[in-house]
Amino acid sequence: MKKPSPYPFFYFILAWLLSLSPASGIDKPALMLAKVFQASTEVSEYWISEKLDGVRARWDGQQLISRGGNRLNAPDWFIQDFPKTPLDGELWVARGEYQQTVSIIKRKEPHPGWEKVKFMIFDLPNHQGSFSDRVTVMRQMATHTQTLYLRFIPQFQLDSNKALMQHLQTVTEQDGEGLMLHHKSAIYHSGRSNKLLKLKIFTDAEAVVIGYRPGKGQFTGKMGAIQVKTNTAKIFYIGSGFSHQDRATPPAIGSTISYRHQGVTKSGIPRFAVFIRVRDEP
Repeated sequence: MKKPSPYPFFYFILAWLLSLSPASGIDKPALMLAKVFQASTEVSEYWISEKLDGVRARWDGQQLISRGGNRLNAPDWFIQDFPKTPLDGELWVARGEYQQTVSIIKRKEPHPGWEKVKFMIFDLPNHQGSFSDRVTVMRQMATHTQTLYLRFIPQFQLDSNKALMQHLQTVTEQDGEGLMLHHKSAIYHSGRSNKLLKLKIFTDAEAVVIGYRPGKGQFTGKMGAIQVKTNTAKIFYIGSGFSHQDRATPPAIGSTISYRHQGVTKSGIPRFAVFIRVRDEP
């Protein structure tokens, strides 16, 4: 009896392995990241803008790329009038609509849902000048933008911490996420920078789910708390902020979640941690 050829199986395995490798060859964009605002900051030296609760993305002049380095499958009509200039911004639907934004932009094929999305621009990563120079250029670009799907986030200035905190309170009361501060002299570079600051009433952070604690009382048979680990190896439980549906189907082990807290203990554990959402963007 003739032995079957091993080659069909070989080609099957090869095709499977290739399917696991990224075909696009897209690198993760080198993003400038914010540090947390400190009370000692001289507010008058910064441009201020609203911090949008969207999905960070980079327009490289040809395509939209997620923070994780994945090409986002926006429809041609969405990007057709975007400039050739690289842009840094947030894909955004509206205040409080982060989950809707993620569900729209994650789909593998272009679809009409992108009509709800705007690409909100806050920086020009390839521009070599100061942030004040970049603000001038962005304002000029805004006057010539022809598409409904591209917007430039307004940048403004305040002269005191009191005025800043009043504006933060107003934005928060209107369901905004917070404020961003760009130092006027800041040059764009990758990594975290003291010249890019975020300001929120509560501190937000991320952690990875590593376990669960069972619920008691009304939560018997469901998840009571998730055990998480931060990027500084701090391990703790988060037991509040969850809906009944969250407790019935809790965030998966290995998933990244966002939470808010009010300072940390002497050992570095976040105080009063509250679950916000699973960070399931691309």
